[in-house]
Amino acid sequence: MSESTRAWRTVLETIEADLLDGRLGPGDRLPSERDLSASLGVGRSSVREALRVLEVMGLIRTGTGSGPNAGAIITATPQGGLSAVLRLQVAAHGFPLDDVVATRLVLEAAVVEALAGAPEPATGDARVVLEAMEQQDLTPAEFLALDAQLHLALAEASGNQVIAATMTGLRTAIESYVQAGAERIPAWDATAARLRAEHRALLEAIDARDATRARTLVHAHITGYYSEAGLART
Repeated sequence: MSESTRAWRTVLETIEADLLDGRLGPGDRLPSERDLSASLGVGRSSVREALRVLEVMGLIRTGTGSGPNAGAIITATPQGGLSAVLRLQVAAHGFPLDDVVATRLVLEAAVVEALAGAPEPATGDARVVLEAMEQQDLTPAEFLALDAQLHLALAEASGNQVIAATMTGLRTAIESYVQAGAERIPAWDATAARLRAEHRALLEAIDARDATRARTLVHAHITGYYSEAGLART
């Protein structure tokens, strides 16, 4: 590891330790570049590099000038950074398809269970997407983009920010693999009709607060399509 790499990693590790120990939290402002450089014994260029990494990760936001929005401030909602990191890994083909499928099964089972357990399941946004999927002139690509949006709407409605961020980050992988699978399906209209019916049944199970049925339906929905399209081992 080069000297410059060790230097900016020192900055990252110091900020991480401060977060873990509670010395820093959402809304707190980091020391200035000059102060961090002096206290840690690293160059200001290394401090700036570390701050750029933290900003990409969604852990800080930075502002120039003076006033309450200036400097580097710890954010309370870093899910955007998590999504960005996952999207980059997906773009680099860093995840095997079978792992993406297995992760979807875990995440979406948790999503529908949380929604079905809520006093008032928030399925409104998903139903809007499902209504759009009822159009008969949709191409497979358009249909499957809406399909991904429906699942993301459910994840966001679950209230679990980590799951929603993970699903957002995996969306590119999900859409690309699912789109590729559509090319292997000879009777697309029949498949689209089945997927619509499965979505309707899933939303009905959630609204009926039947978590067991919702988990069963979402598992069958995901594995059924991947199996039909010959995409993954199920």
